[in-house]
Amino acid sequence: MVVEFGEFKGNKVMSLKRSEEDRYGISFGIAKAKLIIENIDAIKQFIAENDKPSEE
Repeated sequence: MVVEFGEFKGNKVMSLKRSEEDRYGISFGIAKAKLIIENIDAIKQFIAENDKPSEE
């Protein structure tokens, strides 16, 4: 996991990538980070109910 911090239009943002080669990842600012934290249990439940095992 790669975690980077930066700015977008003068606002602090955090970017998460699976690896250095990941071209897209996700980026979000403070407001969305707070929203994620406030809803972390719902996100975990969503994953538990919908995540399919990877075929290896």
